[in-house]
Amino acid sequence: MSDGSELGASRRRFLALASGAALAGCSSPGAPSSGSPSDGGTDGNQSTTSPTAGGAELLGYDVAVDHDETAWDGYDTEWSPPTDAPPTELSTERLVENLEVPWDLSFGTDGTLFITERVGRVLAFEDGEVRPIAEPDAAIDAGSVEAGAEENSWYVQGGEGGTLGVAAHPSYPEPPIVYVYYTYRTEDARFNRVAYVDASADDPADATGVLIDEIPADSYHNGGRLEFGPANYLWVTCGDSLEGSLAQDTSSPAGSILRVTPAGEPAPGNPDLGADADPRIFSYGHRNPQGVVWLPDGTPIATEHGPTGRDEVNRLVAGGNYGWPDVRQRDEYLDADDVRKPLVNTGESDNWAPSGAVFYTGDAVPGLRNRVLVGGLISQRLNVATVTPAGAEAPPVGDGVRYDQEWTDPDYVTTAHHRLADELGRIRHVEQGPDGALYAITSNRDGRAKGEFPTERDDVLVRISSAE
Repeated sequence: MSDGSELGASRRRFLALASGAALAGCSSPGAPSSGSPSDGGTDGNQSTTSPTAGGAELLGYDVAVDHDETAWDGYDTEWSPPTDAPPTELSTERLVENLEVPWDLSFGTDGTLFITERVGRVLAFEDGEVRPIAEPDAAIDAGSVEAGAEENSWYVQGGEGGTLGVAAHPSYPEPPIVYVYYTYRTEDARFNRVAYVDASADDPADATGVLIDEIPADSYHNGGRLEFGPANYLWVTCGDSLEGSLAQDTSSPAGSILRVTPAGEPAPGNPDLGADADPRIFSYGHRNPQGVVWLPDGTPIATEHGPTGRDEVNRLVAGGNYGWPDVRQRDEYLDADDVRKPLVNTGESDNWAPSGAVFYTGDAVPGLRNRVLVGGLISQRLNVATVTPAGAEAPPVGDGVRYDQEWTDPDYVTTAHHRLADELGRIRHVEQGPDGALYAITSNRDGRAKGEFPTERDDVLVRISSAE
């Protein structure tokens, strides 16, 4: 096992980037988008104009990729969700200990696992060792509590910001580009940014740039997840930055989910939301989305933090309005014809605090196959959601909850179960490896953990397996 506390001597830094730096391949909010097949969720208006001109090179590398969803390894329009309940017993194996508030995981095609720590680091885990890749110079230090600390500070130095999402280019290591989402400050405000780095450079500080800049930020509600979808477009989840009204303002990326090419252009097929709208927006009306996954037929699914419970799992459609801040109570969806109904709304009596997620398709944990696995923060558990098309056989409810009411998405029935309760603490993200193994990271050193957490070994990267 590798100790994250030993990384300090060999940390590398991103080149400091001024907030006014030119955006690589990034369009102005009013730029038009073009229509073509997309990563699922094709409801809504589709633009038929061309995107603004922009290169497909970053740092001298050709980052262009095919955007054929049907060529995705996981593409299967005939997939079937499981009809049995998920296994009640799972086992975990620690791979790395003493990480400092890790936030995201992303695998390269060569098996390299990239990990972000919210205090400002990007790490790579390969061959059983952790090595530092970069430390974004402009990123805030989000702070942390000591491993084994007994205090519960709730609000560490950086709130919920810091170095958050990470995504390796779909063809990594050719090109060796890694994308990173982080929070930074100017004299007057906070912003979030998507940057990119050449992970193969002798000094990554000399090989970096900005893909998307000036995403509104605050102490809370920063979103932050980066994921490449089935058609190789980059999806970016953006929180409302504590200004709920921005979630309904399509000229701002706040409270939305963006979809762009690897070079930062609005993805072809993004919805036309009007002349003043940001063409990178795929969906809007989100409060604080922190996970995005895809069913095998390409349907995108997002997880989202709610206020006082009322956490949601949503099926994303192009141009979809998900209601925040006007609609969040379950019965409000009944009369909101212009708002998409959720797959899951936990209500006020249950609080998942859903963060990163994966639609698991591996064979290493057969009982979790073809289910949406969602990390739970305040719930300190793994939330397991089986999403079943309406009319098909759903798994038994048992110790779970069935979501099939009038206020839920009429095209699906979702059955939710909870596993690993209080075994790992705050599960920040769940990810599938190229070999089909299942991994998770914890965020127990962010000052909000309960019970025995954080332990002297926190935070950790673990592999999840079948108990048997």
